[in-house]
Amino acid sequence: MDFERRILPFYMTYPTAGYENATLYGRQDTDVLRDLEYFRQLYPAAVRRYQTRTAEILDKMDYEGSVIYDEYPDRYTLERLADNVVDILRREENGQDPEQTDAAGNWEQKRSLIFVLLMNEVYKRRRGGRRGFFSFS
Repeated sequence: MDFERRILPFYMTYPTAGYENATLYGRQDTDVLRDLEYFRQLYPAAVRRYQTRTAEILDKMDYEGSVIYDEYPDRYTLERLADNVVDILRREENGQDPEQTDAAGNWEQKRSLIFVLLMNEVYKRRRGGRRGFFSFS
């Protein structure tokens, strides 16, 4: 009988018991987003510029009912959004220096990078971190 009194219910053995927004390892979503923003500051300058511009472009898609808030966003739609961001960035960079022409392969690599940056930004917004909410600069 005494042994039965020492057994804890399974839900009390987890460090996240009682936390509504708890994530893995018992950390709150805000802590995870703050860490994500801090590590983004460590990006190289060009990547940071792409990330900032990607966030600005995604601001236009940030409204209630947007495709970025779908439960399961369509991969094709997200790839098309990444293509639109790449097109905007390509026009902006070529507008700054018209004599600079990047090879298509270079932009294909940049497209992969921008797709990853876009997915990170979508993740951040879906978890409650709006643009500018966590700023360390």
